[in-house]
Amino acid sequence: MSGAPNTRLSDLFGLTGWSKGELARLVNRQAAAMGHPQLATDTSRVRRWIDRGEIPRDPVPRVLAALFTERLGRVVTIEDLGLVRHGRAGKRLVGGSEQHPDGVPWAPERTAAVLTEFTGMDLMLNRRGLVGAGAALAAGSALSSAMHDWLRTDPALAAATPTTDNPLHAEPAGFDRYEAAPIGSQEIEELERSVEVFRAWDAARGGGLQRKAVVGQLNEVGGMLSYRHPDHLHRRLWGVAANLAVLAGWMSHDVGLEPTAQKYFVIAAHAAREGGDRPRAGEALSRAARQMVHLGRPDDALDLMKLAKSGSGDQTLPRTRAMLFTIEAWAQASMGQGQAMRRTLGAAEDLFVSDKGDVPPPSWMQMFDEADLHGMQALAYRTLAEHDPSAASTAQRHAKEAIELRAQGRQRSQIFDYLSLASACFLADDPEQADRYARLALVSMGSNSSHRTWDRLREMYRLTGQYAGYPRIEELRSEIQLAMPKQVGKSTGKGKGKGGRLV
Repeated sequence: MSGAPNTRLSDLFGLTGWSKGELARLVNRQAAAMGHPQLATDTSRVRRWIDRGEIPRDPVPRVLAALFTERLGRVVTIEDLGLVRHGRAGKRLVGGSEQHPDGVPWAPERTAAVLTEFTGMDLMLNRRGLVGAGAALAAGSALSSAMHDWLRTDPALAAATPTTDNPLHAEPAGFDRYEAAPIGSQEIEELERSVEVFRAWDAARGGGLQRKAVVGQLNEVGGMLSYRHPDHLHRRLWGVAANLAVLAGWMSHDVGLEPTAQKYFVIAAHAAREGGDRPRAGEALSRAARQMVHLGRPDDALDLMKLAKSGSGDQTLPRTRAMLFTIEAWAQASMGQGQAMRRTLGAAEDLFVSDKGDVPPPSWMQMFDEADLHGMQALAYRTLAEHDPSAASTAQRHAKEAIELRAQGRQRSQIFDYLSLASACFLADDPEQADRYARLALVSMGSNSSHRTWDRLREMYRLTGQYAGYPRIEELRSEIQLAMPKQVGKSTGKGKGKGGRLV
């Protein structure tokens, strides 16, 4: 017992509308349903949890996490409730920002448990037709401060395995954990192939349709990680977990589940580090940075990119470093820092060219090719053109290069290329060309489940306003209004009126 109030639990409790007595009754009922009929709590215990920071014994934290998840309609973990015994429960800094959001970095033995708990809650919400929403994103500076020193050190792999005399021991199954068993190299190869299938589907169709399958696979891998395996297999299994967590995060971001996405990116960074793959951990954090730029928080993105680059280590290949620089450049462009953006993109080009390909890229980098380099450059220059219209012509050039080089099966990226090019044409006062590329994007979007494409379309739509008197542009605006979904998740807020309508 810390003696101090558990502010995390108190804040979430306030959102539920429950009384303390009602929560006590719900805990008893839920515990019985989970196979713990002997558990009995009362109002005074609930008061001690909230007001005095008392941490109840297992299974009460898991019971509370399940209750809060169902009540609030988003994933709520034991960490979210401030009920982890290491560290101080619910300690916050003045102003509400947390010094260590979600208790990161987690101890090695906690990573698999957090992974399994979070995916289990996510699956439960999916089954009940609920979506994660309403939680706040952790600030980039908070994550960077908490994880900086930790990410730069290599873990002892043995610390990631359960301490038990039984080499086939597994922790008791948590919520929605699949029945798992020790596995061999053949099973891990099959898991690695499944990641490639999911990744290709995401690139083609967006994250909405396969997100649940990826989360389910990740949940199963979490169960496998609770067993001891030989070190070489354990590292590969952590690698699978990292790749699936990045995919789960990217798919969640793609459909507007932003706090859920950020949590998966943090889980991925932990999993990659436990597997000894620091470049993978850095790439996972760079996804969180891209998310921040998309949400209009480039300063947070730059904080995360500092962490991603410094934590990736000396083994990071030039092409991977080039990719990291393009994300940093996009954030700089969002802040109108044209000179810094150009320097950063120049460094990215130099790194990309310097990669001779003598070392095969990891599987998670194989999709960052020359088309992606041009696509990110187009996006950065198109973003800068909002501050400096002279950048629009360069954005057009890179977007056309990206479209020319874009491989089959990358429909979502192609849509982004078309939207970057159309937006750059509007910013360059060329509405006829803008209309052409906007229509190419629009015709491709119906079969794609990515909400981010609609967010980018909104940004482009905003640029059409000054050409509203042109018949073709008026027609385009009407077509976009008809095609735009009424609800497309969390948007950046650009180009929207009240109720999410286009204006």
